[in-house]
Amino acid sequence: MSAAFKRPRGNALILSGVMCITALSALISNGFGAEFPVIDIPRLTIAAVILGVISAAFALGFIRGTIGDLIVLTGSLFAAHALVSTGANHAGEATGGYWWLVISAWASGWLFVERLASWTMIGPRAQRLVNLTIPLLFGVWLLILWQVIVTGFGVPKVLLPAPSEIGVRFANSLPILWADFQQTFMKAVLIGYVMGCGSGFVIAILVDRVPFLRRGLLPVGNLVSALPIIGVAPIMVMWFGFDWPSKAAVVIIMTFFPMLVNTVSGLAASDSMQRDLMRTYAANYWQTLFKLRLPMAMPFIFNALKINSTLALIGAIVAEFFGTPIVGMGFRISTEVGRMNVDMVWAEIAMAAVAGSLFYGIVALTERAVTFWHPSQRG
Repeated sequence: MSAAFKRPRGNALILSGVMCITALSALISNGFGAEFPVIDIPRLTIAAVILGVISAAFALGFIRGTIGDLIVLTGSLFAAHALVSTGANHAGEATGGYWWLVISAWASGWLFVERLASWTMIGPRAQRLVNLTIPLLFGVWLLILWQVIVTGFGVPKVLLPAPSEIGVRFANSLPILWADFQQTFMKAVLIGYVMGCGSGFVIAILVDRVPFLRRGLLPVGNLVSALPIIGVAPIMVMWFGFDWPSKAAVVIIMTFFPMLVNTVSGLAASDSMQRDLMRTYAANYWQTLFKLRLPMAMPFIFNALKINSTLALIGAIVAEFFGTPIVGMGFRISTEVGRMNVDMVWAEIAMAAVAGSLFYGIVALTERAVTFWHPSQRG
């Protein structure tokens, strides 16, 4: 066989085989109950035929390279569209043929993601774009599976709404979601995050400077960091009231000690030879701190900042369960659960997930710019 028709190996061959077998199984099975075989539903029939042909051609080596990978992507997206659009008209009626086609479409999406991971781009920006596309496609396929499973099995909305229903509720509730975002994230999270991380950093410098504090404060810090948030949040509400300052206080408690412990560990990261070299230069404590020890501690500090970026949002949302004005992510989640408006709950969860991910991403990009010299940021 010539090189132009070289067959795939390993997982790619297995996935193409799964695509072919399940697509053929779908064609000879019923799609919705006993009255609707897949071959009587044009969109599903076309999708099954396309996936079967693509899988066979890929397994035999007739399509390969970038063009072949894009053909696999096109087939998987068409099959996903056919499954979602057809399943919406037959909620709770899906049978074997429909699920065989779901497996075939999922295998085709998996095959493309695996092939995409092997792409080697010329420039670093193009390679970074490919690296970002892989988790994005994987997430999209998880949403597609969520959609087809919920509609195929007819899962009640109060148990698990479909992503399409959550998206509609999200789009129709933007003013409410924005007000909740401002109350929880812009006030409690950001203010508490800055104050908690900032005070933890300052106290870490004092702990490093005063050995007594290192021996006395760090054990207490470990104890306080183990306190359950559901026990601390009501106390903060009693102390600081129902508005955002009590939620910011919870965030401060949650973010203070991770920053303290990581900064103290980072300040001890420089070895004795490096410190001896600074002494030969007649550097005092503060010069050694700013020229050597703080730069060496930056990976530890940013590790704490990344951990706290998610802890802060979790802490603020949970704290709102124990008392808050009639606005906020936690308030909305607890209220809408009581009203059985689960789609609104998931819309709030989606907004919190996006906000937390973006916050974490900003901190990670800042870390890359500041600690570009560290081995963890190379390549």
